[in-house]
Amino acid sequence: MRIILLRHAESLGNVDELAYTRIPDHALPLTDTGREQARAAGAGLKELLNGEQVAVYVSPYLRTRETLKLLDLGSMSERVVPEPRLREQDWGNLQDPLDQEIQKRRRHDFGHFFYRLPFGESGADVDDRVAGFLSDLKHRRRDHPHTVVIVSHGLTLRLLCRRMFGWSVDLFESLSNMETCEYRIVEQVDGEWTLDQPFRQWRDSPDGETQGKSVARSVSVEGGG
Repeated sequence: MRIILLRHAESLGNVDELAYTRIPDHALPLTDTGREQARAAGAGLKELLNGEQVAVYVSPYLRTRETLKLLDLGSMSERVVPEPRLREQDWGNLQDPLDQEIQKRRRHDFGHFFYRLPFGESGADVDDRVAGFLSDLKHRRRDHPHTVVIVSHGLTLRLLCRRMFGWSVDLFESLSNMETCEYRIVEQVDGEWTLDQPFRQWRDSPDGETQGKSVARSVSVEGGG
C-alpha cells in the first residue's frame, strides 16, 4: 500500500492571520498563489501516478477541497471520500485577535500535543481521530486501490505519521509542518512503513529519538501505533 500525504495549498489564513477573526476556519479559501501551487502539484502527481487508479480522502474544509479540485486527478480518482477525521485541529473561537495570540503562546509553551484550546481540540484529540481513520483504512475492501491520496492539513498529516511510525510526542513536537502543497510518500514494504523523506526539524527531539530510528522500527497499520 502506498499513501501520498499532501498538505493543502496556500490559503488566506496562511498569509493573513486576522482572517480567522472574520471567516470560519473551515471556510478559508485558497489564495491566487495557492491555486497556482495546486495546479503545479497536480502536474507532478499525475506524472508520479502515471495513470494509476487511486482512492482520495480529503478534509471537508474549503481549502483542501479547492486544492483537490485544482490537482485535477480526473479519471485516476476511483473514489473521492470527504473525511471529517482528517480536518484541521479545531482552534475554537478565534474572533478575538488578542486572545488568539495568547492561545498561541500558551500552546507553544505547554506543547502542541497536549494543550487543549478553549472550545477546541488538543493535538492528542486529533491523534485519536486519525487513529480511527487508519483503523478503518486497515479494513479496506479487497477492491480498494493500492495507492491512497490524502489531502489534509499540516498538523493532521504529522500526526498520521506519528501514528504510523510510532513516533514519540517529543519527536512529533520537534517536527515542522510540510510547506503548503508539499507532499510525502509513505509506502508499506514487507509489513513496515517507509517514508520517502524526513520532515524538517526545528530542534532535536528532547528524548533523543530521530525519524531515522522511527522508520527503522516502523509499525504496520495493522499493528496500531
